[in-house]
Amino acid sequence: MFILPKKVTIIEVGPRDGLQNEKRQVDTDDKLAFIDRLQQAGIDEMELTSFVSPKWVPQMSDAKEIVTQTTKVGRQFVLAPNEKGAQLALEAGAKSIAVFVGVSDSFNQKNINRPTKDAVLALEPVIKNMKLQNIFVRACISTAFYCPYEGKINSKDVQSLCADFVSMGVDELSVADTVGRANPLECYELFMLLKDTFSDVLLTAHFHDTRKMALANIFASLQAGIDRFDTSAGGLGGCPFAPGATGNVATEDVVHMLDTLGIQTGVDVKKVCEAIDLIAPHVSRPIDSGMYRLYKNGQL
Repeated sequence: MFILPKKVTIIEVGPRDGLQNEKRQVDTDDKLAFIDRLQQAGIDEMELTSFVSPKWVPQMSDAKEIVTQTTKVGRQFVLAPNEKGAQLALEAGAKSIAVFVGVSDSFNQKNINRPTKDAVLALEPVIKNMKLQNIFVRACISTAFYCPYEGKINSKDVQSLCADFVSMGVDELSVADTVGRANPLECYELFMLLKDTFSDVLLTAHFHDTRKMALANIFASLQAGIDRFDTSAGGLGGCPFAPGATGNVATEDVVHMLDTLGIQTGVDVKKVCEAIDLIAPHVSRPIDSGMYRLYKNGQL
């Protein structure tokens, strides 16, 4: 008989990961309203925005305004891909900053124009500087299961990359199935390995729902002892450097599943759906999560 955690933390990534690839520019006020409503739904940890070049990600050009105008509730992350981004985030008053590197060299070359080893070395002084300022640092580990260019990833390579970040003093590892190809057994095995290796670091699982396996993968990860999950309201999101990958697993569907398992999240599914109502008119594709459909049909 497996043991499931009694409580799970939901980290909402919709405002950043969910919106970053939208070609239709979403107004800052609409983003702020979306964030506020998600906070009202009980979400205490959220990825708000990204300090990247507006030339490459125009949707995130209002990052400073998002950080300074968001009501401070719980832990709020911003993504910073490099030293310049981290400095801008700090100047805006961010207290929790996420960095990212893929396990796969090919993915990193497409994404940040450098192989994995060089990407890690470039981030080391950035992370150490942030830790000197008591900043909470999250390391996002992309392509931890499969790479769109190299195929299956060796779990030892994931473990090694995580170890590099832990040695730099990061507070959290967010381990991602970036292309949505992982299966439950692979998730269980990798997270058992990582839990055993990094018992003193927060471990978070990040799933995309490309093949509709995300909920099954979350259940397998729960059995491995993972109690933190990145999710995106409405299943919004995707990755421009991961061909074929669809959105993140939907917050409302994850919370519903956890509710039925008797696992506490503190998140109200109906209020998450109300938040989705605010952002749905501003995104390019229809929201098609199971719980949102029920909500729109008056069955929630």
